[in-house]
Amino acid sequence: MNNVLNIRFIFIALAMLFTLQTSAQDREFIRQQIEEWGECRNVAITQTNGDLALYGKNGYANSGCPEELNDAINKLNEANLYIDDVQLTEEGRWLILVDNNEAVFSGIPESLQQQLHEFYENNEVVTSVTFNDNGDWIIISQNYVVTSDEEETNEITANCEKLGKVWAACLTNDAMVVVYENGYKMDGNVPSTLEKALDEVEFDVFRLKIAGECWFMADVDGNFTYNM
Repeated sequence: MNNVLNIRFIFIALAMLFTLQTSAQDREFIRQQIEEWGECRNVAITQTNGDLALYGKNGYANSGCPEELNDAINKLNEANLYIDDVQLTEEGRWLILVDNNEAVFSGIPESLQQQLHEFYENNEVVTSVTFNDNGDWIIISQNYVVTSDEEETNEITANCEKLGKVWAACLTNDAMVVVYENGYKMDGNVPSTLEKALDEVEFDVFRLKIAGECWFMADVDGNFTYNM
């Protein structure tokens, strides 16, 4: 029995090591692409499910992402549509914000779909969507911030009175960061280097992505910084 348990432990350890090595290799490719471009306006990064980066109108590079997401990005690119934002979770749920205030997605919560539909029906421009595999989500539009939890929505609204407008937000399976005009709020397993980076960043953070200890920030003008 002990031998069987030891063998299982070895298999699990090797699988975890392979996943970490694969993620590192995927991210190394993305870093190389960003260096070659000399620009990057947005990314989607995960610990286990691939990474991608966006530049220009709809230029992109991806590595290890779900095939369905890759196909969707390719079609949008071929149609010459502006790819505004891409969200990807560890379990393969994804969403793409497209330039004409529409979204292409797979596996997202029904409540998130309904809120997006309501905003689009009312011509409310959605600027950011973030969600995780636990059913939590945050939508930022030009005039509103709505979350999957009413208490969380109320708390963010209250924080706006002290810290100003919400600029960006990021949800992972175990962390949440909301960036306001005059500060930020963090909860959960946030990267150890991110707080210092937010204190020191010299541009207005419009995009924020987190995966484990890795993170990326950018503004609307293409300024960016990252730890990936």
